[in-house]
Amino acid sequence: MRLALIHAVAQLRQLARYPMFLVPTLALPVGFYALFGLPQSRSDPTVLMASFAAYAILGVAFFQFGVGIAIEREEPWEAYLRTLPASAAVRFAGRLGSALVFAAASVAPVLILAAATRPISLSAVGWLRLAFVLGAGAVPLGLLGIALGYWVPAKGALPVANLLYLGFAYAGGLWTGPRGLPHALATIGPYLPTRQWGDVLWSAARGGGVGGRHWLALFGFSVAFAVAAAAGYRRDEGRRFR
Repeated sequence: MRLALIHAVAQLRQLARYPMFLVPTLALPVGFYALFGLPQSRSDPTVLMASFAAYAILGVAFFQFGVGIAIEREEPWEAYLRTLPASAAVRFAGRLGSALVFAAASVAPVLILAAATRPISLSAVGWLRLAFVLGAGAVPLGLLGIALGYWVPAKGALPVANLLYLGFAYAGGLWTGPRGLPHALATIGPYLPTRQWGDVLWSAARGGGVGGRHWLALFGFSVAFAVAAAAGYRRDEGRRFR
C-alpha cells in the first residue's frame, strides 16, 4: 500500500510538470460541454452533465494510461523500474491512484459549470450514485487504455488514442445521447463500452433503476480488456527484459 501511494505521488508530480498534458486534460471536457452541451436546451441537463463527466474520465483513461504507458515503455527509466522490488500490481495501483486524482480534477469543472448554468436536479443520494456509476463504469475503459499502452508503439499511441477517444465518445452517445446519432452509429452504439456506460449513467441521472444487463456488458468488457492488458504486459516484458 505504501509503495503504491509513493508511486501515485511520483506520477502526479511527473504529470503536473507537463502543461501539454495537464491543460488539455482539464480544459477540453469542460470546453466541449460549453460548446456542445449547453446549447442543447431541449435535453435533460442532468443527463448531459453526466455524459460530459464520463467524457472527461474517458480522456484520462486513454491518455494517461494509453499514451502514458506507451511512451514510458520506450524510456530507459522504465527498464530501471522493472529491476526494482515492486510488483506490476503495485505500479498499476499507483497509476490508478494518480488517474483518479486527474479524473476528479477533469470532472469537477464540468459539474461546476453545469450546476451554475443549468437546473440540475439531484439529491445528495443522487450525487453519490452518479459518482459511483462514473467510477465503476470507467473500469473497462481504464483497462482498455492500459491494453493500448502495452500493445501500441509510442509513435502510434497518440493518434490511436485520439481516434478511440473521439470515436467512442461520439458513437457511444456521450455528446448527443443515443437519439441524436445517425442511424448507422445508433446501430453500432450498443456494442461499445461507452454506450453501455452511458445507459447506466443516464438512468442514474434520471433517478431510475439501473439495468443489470448493462452492468453485465461492462463486466464482460472489463474481463476482455483485462486479458488484453495482461497479455500486452507479458509480451512487452518478454521482448524487452529476457
